Amino acid sequence: MKCRHCHTLLEHVFLDLGYAPHSNGYLNESELQASEQYFPLKLQVCNNCWLVQTIDYSTSSELFTKDYAYFSSVSSTWVQHAKEYVAMIIKQLHLNASSFVIEIASNDGYLLKNFVQDGIPCLGIEPTESTANAARAIGIPVVSEFFGHDVAISLVKQKKLADLIICNNVFAHVPDINDFTLGLKTALRENGTITLEFPHLLNLIRFNQFDTVYHEHFSYLSAHAVQTIFQQAGLRVFDIEEIPTHGGSIRAFGCHQEDIRQPSPAMTKVLSEEKSFGLLTMAPYDGFQARANQIKNDLLRFLLKANQEGKTVGAYGAAAKGNTLLNYAGIKPDLIEFVCDSALAKQGKFMPGSHIPILTPHALQERQPDYVLILPWNIAGEIIRDHASVRLWGGQFVRAIPTLEIIE
Repeated sequence: MKCRHCHTLLEHVFLDLGYAPHSNGYLNESELQASEQYFPLKLQVCNNCWLVQTIDYSTSSELFTKDYAYFSSVSSTWVQHAKEYVAMIIKQLHLNASSFVIEIASNDGYLLKNFVQDGIPCLGIEPTESTANAARAIGIPVVSEFFGHDVAISLVKQKKLADLIICNNVFAHVPDINDFTLGLKTALRENGTITLEFPHLLNLIRFNQFDTVYHEHFSYLSAHAVQTIFQQAGLRVFDIEEIPTHGGSIRAFGCHQEDIRQPSPAMTKVLSEEKSFGLLTMAPYDGFQARANQIKNDLLRFLLKANQEGKTVGAYGAAAKGNTLLNYAGIKPDLIEFVCDSALAKQGKFMPGSHIPILTPHALQERQPDYVLILPWNIAGEIIRDHASVRLWGGQFVRAIPTLEIIE
């Protein structure tokens, strides 16, 4: 395989998680008796542009289907994050009723609804039918397409150039990252702004966040890689903000190459940190496999011990990252009896690969497990707050990443 950005032959596999089904491929009961497709799940790093990427086995249309089950509005933490972002960016860019905003991968309208409420014209671009329809139901116009250069050209023909293009946790989901970036360039108005949010590769490596690796994430991004990809398309990054979402993310601000805005000190700082950490060398990637194995083994030891002692274990959050962890560890319902999730689209289904049943949050109270493993560790605080009653029967919360911990 060649690098999806610079086309250098890829020779460095630094994480091999074996074979796994699609992490958002939740199953109906009738599907449990059918064969399930598994794909190799490996990470490679390009030693030319330093883009980290999965080996290609799946296409976007296979991953982002009409019944896609991830709805952004399910997490109150994420909804609040979006609301605060909109208030900030409206003020910073002086957006008003004569402005035009595009969000790519707009999901169920969790973010654009704030622009609608403020009377700022906007458009969502969202390929999954289930989430796009949810956004339309609350008054958000949506184009049901995978964004790329062709879609951008159609926007230009409709005179829909954007003052702001928002890409929250979508840049990593793009198979053809160069075409996508050229689309951003084409759809952006002169003096317009792009904001990208993505989990920071530096934190993935530093905090052993290997469970964020799954087939929907084609790329794992550093500020350096994003800057390089932007430059090739005639764009550039002029500012960076470090934000706490998804275990430590970056919000990058981009513009046309000829824009007068100058690089910020914050951007220089992050690029320097990446270089100091060694992200532009092979050093930090060596040994990452061993750390992932350690987390897997620690979790298995904990679950086996609980099972031997007659303790019951449930989990909370039927998240894609949880599926990576469960499938890599080979965990089945004998060790984790159920997973609770507040997303209606997931309830009554089964986790891909592990076939652990997904129940409503009420099951915690009904079954009163001794331990609750939090799979989406990035919103552990929200889950513990919303389900504090677990501690009333002596139950304890557990997380496996960055290290196994019983949360006091």
